[in-house]
This record gives sequence, C-alpha cells and structure tokens, in this order.
Amino acid sequence: MNTAVKFSEERLMKVLLAPVVSEKATFIADKYEQVIFRVVKDATKPEIKAAVESLFKVEVESVKVLNRQGKVKRARHGFGRKNSQKLAYVCLKPGQEINFVEEAK
Repeated sequence: MNTAVKFSEERLMKVLLAPVVSEKATFIADKYEQVIFRVVKDATKPEIKAAVESLFKVEVESVKVLNRQGKVKRARHGFGRKNSQKLAYVCLKPGQEINFVEEAK
C-alpha cells in the first residue's frame, strides 16, 4: 500500500528538515538499521513514513518520535533556551538503506 497518496506532495517535502549526522546516529544506523531525521514539530508518524518512502524510495517498517526539549543555557545577559527539536527514528525494512553520500550527487 502506498501511503504517499494520502498526503499532498507539498506537505511531504516540508516534513523532513535534515538527517542527523552524528556518532550516535551512525551507531544506530549500523546496529539497528534506523535513520534519524529532524522533522517539523507538527509532523505525525504516518506523514514521516510517507515522506521517507517517497523521497528516498525505500520501505519503512516503523517510526519512533522523540520530542527533545531545548536546554537552558547561561550567557552574559542571563539565561536563554535553545530551540526544541522533534526527531524521528525511522526503522527500515531488512535489506533497505539510505546512503546520503550517493543521494547528494
């Protein structure tokens, strides 16, 4: 079943903000076959799944969402807060992978 049909193409292009490239993200990708994306704050799991499937032409098994609150930081002028983020852990079906290096070419 193609889940991309339920949502508009314009919305799916705006759901994913950026892939998370870090040491932890690389470890999770290797061990659990998951990819981490920063997504817009009002994105839902079905929207994230449809966006990944339509943009990268892969099959998604499941999506887990993490709402990360912004940290409070102290500066010269007092206290401030970093922006909050919403992260999506996308589990791909066995045999599927997203290679960001080749996608950029």
